[in-house]
Amino acid sequence: MSKTKFDSLSLPADRDLYSGLIPLHVLHHAAGEPIFGLGMIEELGRHGYRISPGSLYPLLHGLEKKGYLRATQQRNGRSLRKVYRATALGRKALEASKIKVRELFRELMEGK
Repeated sequence: MSKTKFDSLSLPADRDLYSGLIPLHVLHHAAGEPIFGLGMIEELGRHGYRISPGSLYPLLHGLEKKGYLRATQQRNGRSLRKVYRATALGRKALEASKIKVRELFRELMEGK
């Protein structure tokens, strides 16, 4: 995997600052199309996040438990794959989060 500008500017301790964005990123993608674990790990990797299956799957299960995601089984060749989609509650939570993220972004960019 090649290093991105984001990776080269980040210190290991910075991960704590932006790791809270990962559930929003997951929910965003699940609201647009069905997602699955490995595909989401790859997608997050394209954005500079490094997350292991041991971290992602509990996150997916937690979002499912809160009612933000719904999982179904989908055949993938000979195996079954768990596929997640955002629920109505998940979409509502995502919309509320967008307001908060915009507010924070505005403050960060304006230096207030």
